[in-house]
Amino acid sequence: MSLSEMFSVQDWALLSGALRLKPLAARDMQRSVSARALLDDEVCAQLLDQLGPVIGSPTRSITASLLAKRFSFLATGACLYALSACDRGLPLTLDNAVLEYGYDEGRWSSSLPLADHTPQSYAPGQREAWREAIVGDLFAGLLAPLWQTFNRVSGISRRILWENTAVRVYSLYEKRMGLIDDPLIRQRCAEDFHWLLEEAAPAVFGLGYNPLGHFRRPLTVVEGGKAVRFRRTCCFWYEVCEPVEFCSGCPLVRPKVSRASATHSPGGE
Repeated sequence: MSLSEMFSVQDWALLSGALRLKPLAARDMQRSVSARALLDDEVCAQLLDQLGPVIGSPTRSITASLLAKRFSFLATGACLYALSACDRGLPLTLDNAVLEYGYDEGRWSSSLPLADHTPQSYAPGQREAWREAIVGDLFAGLLAPLWQTFNRVSGISRRILWENTAVRVYSLYEKRMGLIDDPLIRQRCAEDFHWLLEEAAPAVFGLGYNPLGHFRRPLTVVEGGKAVRFRRTCCFWYEVCEPVEFCSGCPLVRPKVSRASATHSPGGE
């Protein structure tokens, strides 16, 4: 059975389109590496050094940050959208996931190939335990060891790598899942997001703290009335832009505001 037959037409269109999920057979053979292979310091260093000039990165640490940001988008997007919007589990593990690093015409073109793409379900009354297992595989099992290797090989702060991950999760739930019409699905997404932020144990992330809750700053109202959630750390994206540009939530462009001007989003999120 193909991936497209395991999801609704609408869900598969989003997973394979905007979220870039695909079967292993469709991987970019010239620009991809298994996730587990990247735990080897030499393999990781070679990839970062090869990729740096391609994306215009001046240092190995900046390359590591930007590659991690891209892979965070791919891994958390496919896994958590399937979990919350589709109520299905995708096995995002070191032995199942492939990291592509295609970059063409000044932008990432990489996707997320999976070797085993059979979605996992759960028995009645077991969704919470199932959810914890899926999320634990994603964060503690896949991303935590990769970020440890990136940190060891490049010197990039693990806090930057984890905030790169966190902001992708925020965007997924607040923006993409916020467009879902079905009220029951929207409610499930909201409940999963609350659990990720407020209730998921640090062990689920392979850390001593919950990074999704830790990096979630309140919204700040900026000029023009727009509300922005500024990061705590900078991902260094501006270092590869010509001319220089900053992410909308970059702490380097955060205005100095009084405590009274900051606000939380609805529901305390």
